[in-house]
Amino acid sequence: MDLRGAVALVTGGNGGLGQRICHALAKEGVRIAVMYAQSRDQAEGVASELASSYQTDAAAFACDITDGAAVERLVGDVTGRFGRLDILVNDAAYNKAIPFTDLDALTLEVWDKIMAVNLTGPMRLMKAVAPVMKAHGRGRIVNISSVAGLGPTGSSIAYAVSKAGLIHLTRCMAVAMAPETLVNCVAPGLLEGTRATSNLRPEQIERSSSGSLLKKPADKDDCADMVVTMCRTETMTGQTVVIDSGRMFH
Repeated sequence: MDLRGAVALVTGGNGGLGQRICHALAKEGVRIAVMYAQSRDQAEGVASELASSYQTDAAAFACDITDGAAVERLVGDVTGRFGRLDILVNDAAYNKAIPFTDLDALTLEVWDKIMAVNLTGPMRLMKAVAPVMKAHGRGRIVNISSVAGLGPTGSSIAYAVSKAGLIHLTRCMAVAMAPETLVNCVAPGLLEGTRATSNLRPEQIERSSSGSLLKKPADKDDCADMVVTMCRTETMTGQTVVIDSGRMFH
C-alpha cells in the first residue's frame, strides 16, 4: 500500500514504543492520529513534533478503549478530522507485575482490567474501523503483542494470556476482514523505556535481557520499522513477527 497521504490511528501513541511507531509512519508521509488515555499534554506534544519534523498532519485524540461508545466516537472523530482512516496500530496496553506463583495476587479485578485493555480493547477498535476500511477498499491493522503471548512468561499470567489472545485474534480478524484489510502482529521481547518495562521487577528485566542470544533488549525502532513494513505489504496477513534479540524461537 502506498503510505503517502494515508491516515493512521495509533493507540498508545504517546508511549515509548508508540511514539517510535508514530515517527516511523510519519516519516513515510502518513498522517497520524495519536491516541492517548490520560496524558493529553504528552500526546499533543508528540503530534506537534510529528507535524514539524515531517510536514505531515497530526493530532491527538483521547479515548478509553474499554468503553465501546468511546471507541465508536474516536473512529468518528478521526475520520471527521482526516477524511479517512487507512491504518490502525493497536499499541495501547496495560500490565501489572505479579509472579506466576502468586495466584492470590492475581485477582479477578486485575485479570479483567488487563483483558479489557489488551484484548477486548483491540477487538473493539478493529470492529469499529472494519466498515470504514471496507468502504475505502483498503486497510492495514497491526497489533502489538509480546513474546509473553508465545510462552508462559512475562509480567503476569493475565498479561501473557491477553497477548496470546491478541496473536490469535490477529489470525481470526485477518480471515474476517479479507480481502480489503490486512491484519498482522508484532511481538516484541523486552523493550527499554516503555511503561510496560517500568512495571517489571528488576530480576525479570535482567533475565529477559541476558537470556537472549544477542544479550540485549529488543530495539523499539526495529519494531516500528516492522509496523511500517506490515502497512506497506500487499500479500502478508495473519502473521506475527517476533523481535526479541533471539530470546524465543517459534
